[in-house]
Amino acid sequence: MRLKADLTLLFIAVIWGTAFVAQRLAGQLGSVYLFNGVRYTLAGVVVIPFVRRDNASPYPREQYQWMFIAGSLLFIAAALQQAGMQFTTAGNAGFITSLYVVLVPLVLFFGWRERPHWLSVVAVGLAGAGAYLLSTGGRFEVQRGDALELAGALFWALHVVVLGKFASRFEPMSFSVGQLIICGLLNIAAGLFLEQPVFSWTWAGAAVYTAVLSLGLCYTLQVWAQRHTPPSDAALILSLESVFAVLAGWFLLNERLMPVQVFGCLLIFLAVGLSQVKNYSGTIDRNHLVEGR
Repeated sequence: MRLKADLTLLFIAVIWGTAFVAQRLAGQLGSVYLFNGVRYTLAGVVVIPFVRRDNASPYPREQYQWMFIAGSLLFIAAALQQAGMQFTTAGNAGFITSLYVVLVPLVLFFGWRERPHWLSVVAVGLAGAGAYLLSTGGRFEVQRGDALELAGALFWALHVVVLGKFASRFEPMSFSVGQLIICGLLNIAAGLFLEQPVFSWTWAGAAVYTAVLSLGLCYTLQVWAQRHTPPSDAALILSLESVFAVLAGWFLLNERLMPVQVFGCLLIFLAVGLSQVKNYSGTIDRNHLVEGR
């Protein structure tokens, strides 16, 4: 089951990475909150028919509380990311946002006193270095909006931890619908105050594509997968999103990939591989202990 969950997270990283192409096309039209609002809400609506509901067993009140928390974390993280991009470069934003991989073990340590495995520390360091090379090409200059991006990365990390610690207690499909619709409504509310409505067929196509695949399908799969994968390892696997985003831009948008960025991709792949070695070695250790009894 653990292997299936990890492969599911890898599939999610592929979809999220390639979806950046659609999001970039929509972003060129100047739509942020309304675009996010439409696609998050549509994603929730798409998933509703697949929710299993036993009328005799209504969802517990605690589930609604955590759905609201998860959806709010999604909204805050995306809002801080977009606000920061007004005052920093796209490279800085990409690098700092990807630091949520580094922040997840810190959140677990300070929030739950969970000491990370030494291989996790090495893997997180490699992932951070790889993200730096991949997003910035090795040239990083401090910008005014970097603090906002770092705050956004913290909320992405919190979202991963919330799913791993609390969402696993509840039925995954209904939980996914709840967090998606809450995030969507919050984005729509912000967009009505901060943006002018924009529409084109490119905008609509990007919204539908990302709503069905990167949000409706992937966030639902993420809730299920993190029932079987620790938050730190899930964050490392999902960090491959940045690698697939660069590769998708290379293939579909003819964006150039510098050698230093290729090296950054390799470092991230190595980091994910180390996290899996840790899991394998842990299984061997446990089996050895059982056999020695």
